[in-house]
Amino acid sequence: MKFFDPHIHCFSRTTDDYERMALSGIRIVCEPAFWLGQPRTSVGTFIDYFETLIGWERFRASQYGIKHVCVLCLNSKEANDPRCVPVLDILPEYLDKDGVMGVGEIGYDDMTQAEHDAFIRQLELAAERECIVIVHTPHRDKKEGVQKSIDAVKEVGIAEHLVVIDHNTEETVQMVKDQSECWAGHTMYPQTKMSVERAVKIVERYGTEKMLFNSSADWGQSDPLNVPKLAFELRKRGHEQEDIEQLLWHNPVAFMAQSGKLDISQLDEADGGVNPYALYEGNTILRN
Repeated sequence: MKFFDPHIHCFSRTTDDYERMALSGIRIVCEPAFWLGQPRTSVGTFIDYFETLIGWERFRASQYGIKHVCVLCLNSKEANDPRCVPVLDILPEYLDKDGVMGVGEIGYDDMTQAEHDAFIRQLELAAERECIVIVHTPHRDKKEGVQKSIDAVKEVGIAEHLVVIDHNTEETVQMVKDQSECWAGHTMYPQTKMSVERAVKIVERYGTEKMLFNSSADWGQSDPLNVPKLAFELRKRGHEQEDIEQLLWHNPVAFMAQSGKLDISQLDEADGGVNPYALYEGNTILRN
């Protein structure tokens, strides 16, 4: 079975993680631009980071038969730093590059006016290009953050099916579904978001329509295999294979394909895609 992790920060992971992801069936990843843990001090550091995501990181993933795409932005945390805000002036150039599906992850952290201004400006940029958007919702005051995110999307008027409101919890999924046509994203990151077991219960309550699940694995305590682990738990509870494939492969493919820049034709082995199990045939990929 093939998996698509629609929100993972591979920049923070090792090549051993890529190997484990490939052997677990992960064939595509989408990497949103995010805060690296250390404050950036200039726009130039964003340029280096963006270039890494569209260049080196894509190459690293390809060595393990994984297609790497990304979304780029000024993230919400750094929107509060005046040294970082000028990155918005160079962002349009990067949104036009190959492998860049759209804008993200944008939204709210502390829900400041500076965050709101950057959020609106980037939503407008995405609306102009009709590209996809990944919206980060805050760790604190989750319900208020999700509500403000929905309100911002409606304020700009971007086509809501192009937007995923991410990092939902049990108390916010219904808000997204009732108040918008956005996709509802869920992050399995046990320390600050939700466990795989909680994700299973959300699937059982809300079904698969316009639902996305991701690992958001990064430099924190996280697991890049949480998407296939969700599939395993769903199978254990008797869910049909067709429904699992819809949720963890067809849904993220459908969402990302709205960018017009996602080509998955080479992922099928019959079409010349890389078989991840060939990693062990002479170990040539690992040695290189």
